[in-house]
Amino acid sequence: MSQTDFNLSALVAAAGIDALNPMQEAMLAATETEANVELLSPTGSGKTLAFLLPVIRTLDKAQKGTQALIVVPSRELALQIEEVFRKLRTGFKVTATYGGHKREIEEQSLVEAPTLIVGTPGRIGDHLRRENIKPETITTLVLDEFDKSLELGFREELEFIVRSLPALERRYLTSATPAAEVPEFVGATGLHALDFLPEGGEAKEALLLQSVASPDPDKLHTLFLLLCRLGRGPAIIFCNHRESVERTGAFL
Repeated sequence: MSQTDFNLSALVAAAGIDALNPMQEAMLAATETEANVELLSPTGSGKTLAFLLPVIRTLDKAQKGTQALIVVPSRELALQIEEVFRKLRTGFKVTATYGGHKREIEEQSLVEAPTLIVGTPGRIGDHLRRENIKPETITTLVLDEFDKSLELGFREELEFIVRSLPALERRYLTSATPAAEVPEFVGATGLHALDFLPEGGEAKEALLLQSVASPDPDKLHTLFLLLCRLGRGPAIIFCNHRESVERTGAFL
């Protein structure tokens, strides 16, 4: 979007706020000169608008194809970002893709390439492999709450997504964790960091990642023993497919 088309006042009004907060202003200013920016800011501080505005500024109405991709760790976050983007009334098409949503519906929405795609790593990776998403025109990548995606085990999918974008020019990353480490595969050289986390605030304890080997190809028995050892505390089990979820649930 050219500077004449980028109407910041109209976007702020459409967002339902009187003015940008300091964090949002800093992000907008930094992305004018920096191609790779990491934004550290607490949850609920307005990060979505903070990275959407720079993304919108790069969009070109005369260009066909998808221009920007936003990768998020959860369905809820994908839908939230899609809603905020639609609220801004930019005139650009946006599509959300995420697990649990019928792929056929998403495929129909991707036939006429949306300018912006927002989705979860697994589903975006699936669409790239099926060539439903054409990556050649994507120049801007946002990894929102990238540390959570890594914690949830999406490292391989994130790496596949990044390596599938040959025309990438800009990378914007966000996190609410001060100790978040940016993986090398992101390719964010010369990363410009904006830290708006509270001073003196204690970092949340990082998620402990451990590997448990199963002696049997059918891992359900090993999973059962692991849960018994962990005790009665709450636990979340992630599976690769819906059928695996149903089978695991029936076994337990």
